[in-house]
Amino acid sequence: MDTENHLIQSTLSQIRGALAFVGQNPYLQALVVVAVFFIVAWLADLLITRGIVRLARRTRSDIDDRIVALLHRPVYVTVNLLGLLFAALIIETNGSSIEAITKNVFATLIVLIWVTFGLRVVNAILSTVTVATGQRRIVQPATRPLFEVASKLAILALAIYFILVSWGVDPVGWLATAGIAAVAVGLAAQETLGNLFAGISILADAPYKIGDYIVLNRDERGRVTKIGLRSTRILTRDDLEITVPNSVIARSMIVNESSGRWIKQRLRIPVGIAYGSDIDLVKRVLIEAVESEKLVCDDPEPWVQFRAFGDSSLNFEVRCWIDDPATRGRALDAINTTIYKKLAEHGLEIPFPQRDLYIKELPKRRRN
Repeated sequence: MDTENHLIQSTLSQIRGALAFVGQNPYLQALVVVAVFFIVAWLADLLITRGIVRLARRTRSDIDDRIVALLHRPVYVTVNLLGLLFAALIIETNGSSIEAITKNVFATLIVLIWVTFGLRVVNAILSTVTVATGQRRIVQPATRPLFEVASKLAILALAIYFILVSWGVDPVGWLATAGIAAVAVGLAAQETLGNLFAGISILADAPYKIGDYIVLNRDERGRVTKIGLRSTRILTRDDLEITVPNSVIARSMIVNESSGRWIKQRLRIPVGIAYGSDIDLVKRVLIEAVESEKLVCDDPEPWVQFRAFGDSSLNFEVRCWIDDPATRGRALDAINTTIYKKLAEHGLEIPFPQRDLYIKELPKRRRN
């Protein structure tokens, strides 16, 4: 505050010295100051609208264009307000409390002007960043309200601080009270804040996006329909929408079936064949059964592996790919049906576990 008053008084003394040629009439000096600052404001506005705007248009991004377009008005008004301030100080010569009030009023007006500019700049930046291409951007339509509110609160907090300082009010007590209130709110809303920060991390890390098929902890499976700051919504194959808190997702293992090298998904279908069967025939029949299905991809080609000797069967595994994870259920149904029919046509048996029970001795009948 003292530094600000010293700067104003020093500038005011220099202005009075420069205006000695117009005499000692304060009203005439004030009129000249207003006129000079008006000309300076007009030149500054001309420089911004004619010079800096042209330079900004040469860049690829349009953020600087929008910021410069918003800049000329606060600069123009601020310079004119400074001219009115010095003119008022020249007229006020008795050094009473009116001079201090005048300084505080003009300082408050200038702060409010630049606060408005800051809020508009935040809107311009967030609008440009939100519509930018790329899936791994932090500022997305779902997170824009969070960044918008946080940035505006920061700007308003700085504005209140500078206004209090300009009026000679110590903001330390207010800051301490605000800190205690913030701690109390944080303790009362731990779960909500946990979901909020987890949502931000999910949107920043982007383990999945809207439209992906995901599996959480190998249990919940479905298509992501919405990613919010508090929760994620998943539409299951039963057409049931479940809402999972983001804090739960952040602690879960996520399997994204729509990500990876491509959207295609590989199916593993175990098939047991009776002992004594022709292995080459089994493999050929299984391949023919899978290749006859329309939902199965030709690339990569399906193949069959002889996995193990089971307790009552020879264990094979059919591996094939489908184009969309959403068709997994229909593809499994069609493939299993075709495999069963093909095996039956070729007389290949699918065994089932059998147990032989040997009775060593019958219990003796009791005599009455």
